[in-house]
Amino acid sequence: MTGRKVPDQYLEGYVQILTDVCATGRRFTRDELESLRTQGERAAEAGFGVRAVVRRHLAVAREHWPVLYASAGEAALAAVEQAIDAFAEGHERAQQLAVRQEEAVRREFIDDLLYGRSDLGRLAERAERFGLLLSRAHAVAVAQGGKPVEETDPATRQVERAVVSRFGERRILLTTKDGRLVCIAPGDQDDVLTFFAKQAYAVTEGGRVAIGRPHPGAGGVVHSYEEALNALDLADRLQINEPVLRAADLLVYPVLTRDRQAMADLVDNTLGPLLSARGGARPLVETLTAYFDSGCVAAEAARRLSLSVRAFTYRLERIHKLTGADPGDPVHRYTLQTAVIGARLLGWPDDEV
Repeated sequence: MTGRKVPDQYLEGYVQILTDVCATGRRFTRDELESLRTQGERAAEAGFGVRAVVRRHLAVAREHWPVLYASAGEAALAAVEQAIDAFAEGHERAQQLAVRQEEAVRREFIDDLLYGRSDLGRLAERAERFGLLLSRAHAVAVAQGGKPVEETDPATRQVERAVVSRFGERRILLTTKDGRLVCIAPGDQDDVLTFFAKQAYAVTEGGRVAIGRPHPGAGGVVHSYEEALNALDLADRLQINEPVLRAADLLVYPVLTRDRQAMADLVDNTLGPLLSARGGARPLVETLTAYFDSGCVAAEAARRLSLSVRAFTYRLERIHKLTGADPGDPVHRYTLQTAVIGARLLGWPDDEV
């Protein structure tokens, strides 16, 4: 609306206040300043830009300048300046309120979207306002760094600028949730999430990014988001050091833990005897972890643990003796490896299972 003339209704009282202030030489009263601020708010709410309203106020002051200058001389200019400043302050106040309200609406939508709240039909209508078509499948990427990030953080803005610059106005939503960066993109645009992961990894100073699988509908966003969060949790518990994790590559772990009691029984029955070892079970569980992570190559596993090969093989022999399962035997190896994964997922032996 910057091209339209600002109506007289948004200058109500302006000339009268200026005339009185210039004629008496007094200061503006608090009520007069607040009245001018209120007019500024009303003009902003009506859609008039600050440049248009300032020009209008200057034009009106110019019309009455002979009278104002005759009363106050050079002080008239200061009075005009103060009046326009109060009006602009009100205009700015209205703009800030509008921004805060928009941010609140956006945050409420994001919370409802990622938590699966609200009526799905209504949620889909609200989603279009923020560039998402929930009739399509979507995938979610979540980036977690060493410290929490918020919407206003420079890191968030840097990632957003990079993604928008690369992909333009695609139907992508970038936000933050619980101190993490979140990117929601159509499920067939994996290049967006891959690029986001690269940018987010850089700004989080060596953080970790997890990408959920694509799922259809509003509920699909929630599902993909939860998959990404679970992938981050698994990476922490299993000490997976990959910077980018894909939920599709980690599906075996939710399967293993779906029956928690069965997994706890496996861990207890298979690894429980290690608790009687000198020094406890932890060093021997770490030995098995290194052995399996290195492809069952004893020399490599020993290097990872800073042990001699002889010391490492002694530990393997000790595990065999205590558990009755030989890590070098293919049949026993599967049971031991599954039990070790279960132990890491359940926090054993630190937490009882």
